[in-house]
Amino acid sequence: MSKLDSAKTTAGNDMIKIMQTVFPLVTQIQMEVIQAFGFTADGEGAIQFAQAIRAYEKDDPEIAKLNAEVRAYFIPQMAPQLPTPLSPTSAS
Repeated sequence: MSKLDSAKTTAGNDMIKIMQTVFPLVTQIQMEVIQAFGFTADGEGAIQFAQAIRAYEKDDPEIAKLNAEVRAYFIPQMAPQLPTPLSPTSAS
């Protein structure tokens, strides 16, 4: 299991744990990758990378699809939490 898969499994559906474990790991991976394509490995480089991707995804559906996959690592879909029904004894 990869480090990222392990972090996602550990965090589960807990947004705070995702922000503490998954988000920093994904950010680190992104910084390493974008540097290989001429962007700086810092916040400014990440912003420039995101701007470049947004410009290209307008013209290329494959880039748009891949960008959506990357964004899903940063902001995962959360399963809705349904309220638990009150038992008849606790409703009184």
